[in-house]
Amino acid sequence: MSIHSPAAEPRRLYQQIADQIRDLIAERALETGGRLPPERDLAQQLGVSRPSLREALIALEIEGTVEIRMGSGIYYLGAAASRTRPHGDSPIEIMEARIAIETAAIPLACARSDSAGIARLDAILAAMSRDIAEGRSPLDNDRLFHMEITGLSGNAVMTRLVGELFEARFSPLSAQFREHFDSHQGWRAAYDEHARIVEALRSRDSLRASGELAAHLLTSLRRWEQEA
Repeated sequence: MSIHSPAAEPRRLYQQIADQIRDLIAERALETGGRLPPERDLAQQLGVSRPSLREALIALEIEGTVEIRMGSGIYYLGAAASRTRPHGDSPIEIMEARIAIETAAIPLACARSDSAGIARLDAILAAMSRDIAEGRSPLDNDRLFHMEITGLSGNAVMTRLVGELFEARFSPLSAQFREHFDSHQGWRAAYDEHARIVEALRSRDSLRASGELAAHLLTSLRRWEQEA
């Protein structure tokens, strides 16, 4: 009886785009230290979105093939010892999943939340504001905020899934993404968006709270499309 090995895991989109970038480097015989085309041009040449291109470039940076110099460009460092392997799930796909799950939890949170739950959200907002004012990353309080909202829904499965999605933010790809594209201005905007979500929850306006949460997560996704 023959033994079949499990099917190879399909290559993620960012790995496929990384392969395209390598092919482009080879076609142009780019020398070590040479600069790749600007992101906008590179995305157009490859026919991919800017956020997906950035995921591929960051994967190549993690493996040592390129260096991303903010405000300067993308530089080829030479062929890496190994080709891009998975460095975690796509940050874009993680955000898309969060939008689906967290917005679905909002009507339940509006129906089941109490004054103690809203008070906890206020306390997390205050801690996030202090983080921003004192120059610290508010990432931990951002996680607490979203976990608390989902927890207010009373749905343990949704809460667990959101927790797992936040854990995925600590993968090498997501961590490097934040290193490049998180900013004080972005976190300040996120705080204001959080505050609007809390006010909608406080008034038990399910439609407005869902809209504010969806807008917040979509805006976070769009921030990755802006020039760094």
